[in-house]
Amino acid sequence: MDFNKWFNGKINIMKKEILKEKLNYSYAPFSKVKVAALAIDKNGKEYYGVNCENAAYPSGLCAERSALFGSVAYGAEVGSFQEIHIISNLNKLLYPCGACLQVMSQFLDKNAKVILHSTDLLEEKSFLIKDLIPGAVKPEDIMPL
Repeated sequence: MDFNKWFNGKINIMKKEILKEKLNYSYAPFSKVKVAALAIDKNGKEYYGVNCENAAYPSGLCAERSALFGSVAYGAEVGSFQEIHIISNLNKLLYPCGACLQVMSQFLDKNAKVILHSTDLLEEKSFLIKDLIPGAVKPEDIMPL
């Protein structure tokens, strides 16, 4: 048995369990849809986020953006993220919304993975961010000439 492969597998299971536990911290009194995200940067540093709803719906924040925006306060480098994991309480794969995909396109490396998990952790699907939002607005698209 390859110890490193076994050990890394155990670490990944632990990370998924922690991510699943973060669903308990989600604030979703209106939709009841709880979402948690784990963003991992190029140095392996982990940043968690959960969705937070508000009575004025547009004022809420998705878990993916919560994790990524929150990472800035801890010195994370925008554009350096290698993967983001997403889980919800719906026990199916929940895809990120368009706003989250746009933010991910700027925070994640272009070859970074977006990994979706079912609540029971039995189903998982992985995408490259560049495949999920090929026409993302980039900073250079809005810079003055």
